[in-house]
Amino acid sequence: MKISPHRSLLKWYQLNGRHDLPWRTTDNPYHIYLSEIMLQQTQVKTVLERFYFPFLEAFPTLADVAASELDDVLKKWEGLGYYTRARNLHHAARQCGGNLPNNAHDLIQLSGVGRSTAHAIAAFAYKEALPILDANVKRILHRYFALTARNEKKLWEYAYILFDPHHPFEYNQAMMDIGATVCLSKKPLCTLCPLEHTCQGKSDPLSYPEAKIPKIKPIRQCSIILHQREKRYALQQRSGRFLHGLWGFSEVETKVIHGEYLGHITQHYSHFTLEAEVYQSDEELMDETFEWFLLSEIASLSLSRADHKAIELLRYNLKKEGDRDAKIH
Repeated sequence: MKISPHRSLLKWYQLNGRHDLPWRTTDNPYHIYLSEIMLQQTQVKTVLERFYFPFLEAFPTLADVAASELDDVLKKWEGLGYYTRARNLHHAARQCGGNLPNNAHDLIQLSGVGRSTAHAIAAFAYKEALPILDANVKRILHRYFALTARNEKKLWEYAYILFDPHHPFEYNQAMMDIGATVCLSKKPLCTLCPLEHTCQGKSDPLSYPEAKIPKIKPIRQCSIILHQREKRYALQQRSGRFLHGLWGFSEVETKVIHGEYLGHITQHYSHFTLEAEVYQSDEELMDETFEWFLLSEIASLSLSRADHKAIELLRYNLKKEGDRDAKIH
């Protein structure tokens, strides 16, 4: 008797699917869109426990995102990382006037919405019969069809071959859950997988796809300078592609000769590691693109994790000085 992968998937999802995830219990396109963007390169647990609900509380509708300043959106995104996602979300909200298109073809025209994200929103919010291709689904397809080479164009073809057009919601959700809980990258649980009987790569799942050549992350070294004037500190809103829109202290590649040394910080980013020496300086800052803020005001700005660590060093140093002055008097 031929085993139907679709029937096996549906049965598995009914019994084991993560049905209570809030973006699965709604057909609100904005809620689904937000979850898809937040879940890119971020674990479900992190999104669910710290970011999803606070963001919706601050911006109940996509129209609220469109009407807000980028600063406010970035502040609610702070700590989630990969800030390009937040900037694209803000831009997309304004592109569509706060009303998401109701099909994948138009969704993919929005800033930051790729093919898989557009398919996911269309399938989950509008029941459009389309497969998705996130990292977990890619891994399943590689193993199921014993595909060694990493070829996304080819993977889309196989995504349609395995796809169940009659149950797009359940099929896609099942595939994501299997990838997250069963078809794991390092220790796949093949005996628990509903696709085990028809999977072509089950005898050696770790061979699919071929291993990536590990990249050594470069180390970037710099000095972070907290320029201080009358209890205010200088920050600049970043305009470059990396951390664009976030506020940050002055950074220089050279070692600082003048200024009070506050300490060392290390911050890991996706493509490099930052090693920085942090200084406080009373020297005049000539760059007029910087603005001056009290420490209490800085709390309302969106900052990178590295700049937050610099502030932690500053606060520690200020507390130490205060304790020393108290002992003297």
